[in-house]
Amino acid sequence: MFTGIVEGRGRIRAAERRGEVLRLSIEPPPSLTGLGVGDSISVSGVCLTITGISGPSFEVEVSEETLRRTNLGSKRVGDLVNLERALEVGSRVGGHLVTGHVDGVGVVTEVERFGETSRIRIRVPGEFSRYLIEKGSVAVEGVSLTVNELKGDEFRVDIIPYTAQNTTLSLLRVGDEVNVEVDIIGKYIEKFLKRPKGLDEEFLREHGFL
Repeated sequence: MFTGIVEGRGRIRAAERRGEVLRLSIEPPPSLTGLGVGDSISVSGVCLTITGISGPSFEVEVSEETLRRTNLGSKRVGDLVNLERALEVGSRVGGHLVTGHVDGVGVVTEVERFGETSRIRIRVPGEFSRYLIEKGSVAVEGVSLTVNELKGDEFRVDIIPYTAQNTTLSLLRVGDEVNVEVDIIGKYIEKFLKRPKGLDEEFLREHGFL
C-alpha cells in the first residue's frame, strides 16, 4: 500500500525483455535508502517487487499483465520514474490510499503552464472514468492528485511547484501516456451496491459496521 506522495525520481539504467518479463534496473535518488530484496516499491504508480540490488541500482521484474495495463513497456534507458516505498504501519497518509494496481493508461490531452504551476487534462478509458468524481482523489504516475474538473472521460489536475519539482509530471506533454489508478473506495462501493440485497443492515452487521 502507498500514499501517492512520491519520495523521489529514479532513472532507468537498463531494460531487458526476457520472454514475457521485462527486467528493469533503476537507480534511485540518494535520499531513497534502506531498499532490500523482496520490498514492494511503486514505480510510476505500479507496485513492483525488488528482485535484486546491484550497486546503486535495484532490479524489478514486470509481468506481461502489468505491461498490458501500464506504460512501463514503453520506458527506455535514461527515462525518469516516480518512486515511493511502501507505507509503514503507523505512518501518516499524506495523499490517499494507493494500491499500485494501475487501472489503465490515460492520455494527456492538454497541458497549460502558468509559471511554476500547470494544469493537465487526461483522457481515460470509459470503463473506469465512472469512478472519478470532482474533488476526489486519483493517482497519476503514482502521484496522489485531486480531480479538479471532470468532463466525460477527461479529468483535469493542477500541479503545484513542489510536485512539479519532485515528480515526472513536469515533463508531461500532449499525447504522453500515463498510469492511472482511481480511488479504490469507489470500486468497493460499486461492488457492494451490486449485491442482490444492496447495503442493508444484515450486510453492515456481517462486515462489522454495526
